[in-house]
Amino acid sequence: MSAPPTRFRDLSSQQRKSGLAAWLGWLFDGLDMHIYTMVAVGFVAILVNRYTLQGGFEALAQEGASIRAEQWPAQVALDANHDGRLTKEELYAGISNPLIGALVPDHGSLFDRLDVDKDGFVSAAEWPSFAKADQNRSGDLSRDEWEVFAGNFHAADDAVKERSSWIQAAFLIGWALGGAFFGRLGDLIGRSRALSLTILTYALFTGLSFFAQTWWHLLLFRFLAALGIGGEWAVGSTLLAETWPRAWRPWTAAVLQTAVNIGILGAVLVNGFLAGHHPRWIFLIGIIPAMLVFYIRRHVPEPETWAAAHSTHERPSVASLFRGETRRITLTTIGICAFSLTAWWAFLFWQAQYIRVLPEVSALSPMDRDSLVTWSFGWLMVACIVGNFVAGALAARFGYKATLLFMFGGFVVTMCGAFGAVHSVWALTRFWMPAVGFWSGVFGLFTMLLPPLFPTLLRTTGAGFCYNIGRIAAAFGTIFAAQITPGSGFSTTLFYDGFLFIPAMIFTLFLPKEEEAPVSAKG
Repeated sequence: MSAPPTRFRDLSSQQRKSGLAAWLGWLFDGLDMHIYTMVAVGFVAILVNRYTLQGGFEALAQEGASIRAEQWPAQVALDANHDGRLTKEELYAGISNPLIGALVPDHGSLFDRLDVDKDGFVSAAEWPSFAKADQNRSGDLSRDEWEVFAGNFHAADDAVKERSSWIQAAFLIGWALGGAFFGRLGDLIGRSRALSLTILTYALFTGLSFFAQTWWHLLLFRFLAALGIGGEWAVGSTLLAETWPRAWRPWTAAVLQTAVNIGILGAVLVNGFLAGHHPRWIFLIGIIPAMLVFYIRRHVPEPETWAAAHSTHERPSVASLFRGETRRITLTTIGICAFSLTAWWAFLFWQAQYIRVLPEVSALSPMDRDSLVTWSFGWLMVACIVGNFVAGALAARFGYKATLLFMFGGFVVTMCGAFGAVHSVWALTRFWMPAVGFWSGVFGLFTMLLPPLFPTLLRTTGAGFCYNIGRIAAAFGTIFAAQITPGSGFSTTLFYDGFLFIPAMIFTLFLPKEEEAPVSAKG
């Protein structure tokens, strides 16, 4: 028998191709997964209030294709001679009328501040509110620019918060169902074939989200995209668990989870590039993963372990997950995943919305606000990547069980510190949010911990079912968080969210003892 590989160049061609396919699948998984998170409140605010915004646009545009600067409400109210620009006399005469003065800041050197080009007049385009809405500085507002600007005033509405949580909940339920369905499919038709189908599913329906006209259209597309994303987790992780060396599993988990984080960073960068533009455009980037399918079908064969078991063993039913020794493993892993994933996803979704509605952030322009949220999420993902490799190192040294307990405990302490006190925006986005993200490295360990716990022909079924069943709990947790959050504040909800990691720690204590030494254990 040949010695096990110790370096990357020792891997076989099949192992390298399987690794590349799974890594890219996870990268695009992360990209499509978090596209919605980046634009959730802004896009949902537009969809929920679409008819109101359309009516406002048509009233101001007066049957035109855009809103011209001279049609801006404050300009129309103050421009006494209707020449499209204001003299100092017109400005201050208008302000003296309390009904008109409410539209503008009434103080001292207002005219000099508004007259940006110092030509002795205030043009409509020089109004701060118009300039904030006119992202491309064209002098008029397109329908997209108007929806982005006006939709922001509805971002903190209870209806928007509620619909946003429903869409995210549908996504998480779809993730769970997709994990169970494609996980079972992976055991029946093979890892490579199932992986291709999962990627096609999430790429197609993420792209179709661009065409959503109402909030429930978006809910449906996100649910269907999630079927593929959930399935990809189960199939991709099992593919690597069966083809790569067992001794590498903690580090394989870190590298695989880092692919997700890089995909999320890709969503962050795309969102930053599109800052100020209509949020629907970001969904088109989700189509790119479909091209990966051609590589997988051509170059990635089925693992020998699965092929051998598939040809010689009877195929167990899903009910086998709840029989014999497998039942204990199933219930334990469900408990760990349900509590920890509920806590993590509630944080991951609501932290961006929490930052957006902070008073000093909501006062920013749409572009500046998007930029702040983008950079905050970027720092969070960098911390997640560091956490992946720290978790891998700890698992290689101390075992999975001890590492899970330590990382879950870190979540509890850090989230209490982040949301149990008032912090500046800088402290939140540059320290506390990344500090919480650091502990998410624990979820990377799930990729190599869960599949080997189950028999070969139950491997993707078991891993997909147990990991993704936690998404259903997370879905209800997301809706519950929206219901108990007063007004536009999220700090109290996020504070208590951290305590969900405590029952996850309790379930971790019941993991099989052999998993405490993953490097030396057999199998």
